[in-house]
Amino acid sequence: MTRPARIGLGLAALGRPQYMNLGHDADLAGVTQVAALEARSHAVLDAAFDAGVRYFDAARSYGRAEVFLKRWLDRRGLEPGAVTVASKWGYTYTANWQRDVEVHEEKDHSLANLERQWELSRAQLWEYLDVYQIHSATLESGVLEDGEVLSALAGLRRDRGLRIGLSVSGPRQADVLRRALEARRDGQPLFQVVQATLNLLERSVAPALAEAKEAGLTVVVKEGLSNGRLAGRDRSGRSPELHKRLSEGEASPDAAALAALLARPYVDVVLSGASTLEQLRSNLSASAVPAEEAQALWDQTEPEAPEDYWTFRKTLPWT
Repeated sequence: MTRPARIGLGLAALGRPQYMNLGHDADLAGVTQVAALEARSHAVLDAAFDAGVRYFDAARSYGRAEVFLKRWLDRRGLEPGAVTVASKWGYTYTANWQRDVEVHEEKDHSLANLERQWELSRAQLWEYLDVYQIHSATLESGVLEDGEVLSALAGLRRDRGLRIGLSVSGPRQADVLRRALEARRDGQPLFQVVQATLNLLERSVAPALAEAKEAGLTVVVKEGLSNGRLAGRDRSGRSPELHKRLSEGEASPDAAALAALLARPYVDVVLSGASTLEQLRSNLSASAVPAEEAQALWDQTEPEAPEDYWTFRKTLPWT
């Protein structure tokens, strides 16, 4: 796999009018009607595909992301298998396209919700869907101990040919991933894909991702720019030396930060969360950053303590 093809596109910031990326409201310039966001999504998807991106990630809770993606696939006339399409179940989008709400999505890892959301994802993306994932699996939700859920996921793999995965978040994401690596159904490991938060500031999951790669899982990285903090948008005053280093290099801050992830030998795909064409082009330029520069950035950066990182992330507003 070439380096450009290792960058995927996540639709979290494209499928709904608000997200917790810094500056997201400015990126949309107040234009949040459904038709306008679908047109924006298609423009970004077009540019990504034309640049060589072949991995596209959605979720039931990403507003209308699955709908936007399917309409784009149809418009491009792409055959199933031409791209890798991933989606996730476990969260429900509850904001109903309203901006002034306290809760934008609700978590439910029950068997009933899996069955309900699978039918919705299947109706939208079935012939294209390749990867189906538990959305933000945690130890607290008990999803990895729910035999009925795990058996149902194994059935989707066996009967539908899906690759089954999970996304992980939070300060214990390494523990969750290691627990998932123990899950077996039909005499084989259940999970084939993991999507985890990894960036220059949050690396606690890195050893577990290396173990997952060794075990044969596809490793996908999300939030590589720490919700915009590593894209030159952090005004919190945290990690000043890192931001100085990112701003002084020849590459844009976001490209340098993503390049450091592309340099990890256990990472297969790094997701761009771009919501504008300019962001996408800048993100994709990460593949041109020399590997030695990317490695040096990783080696010279001091990450935050996981608890501090995730505590601060909880303060980020949906804009």
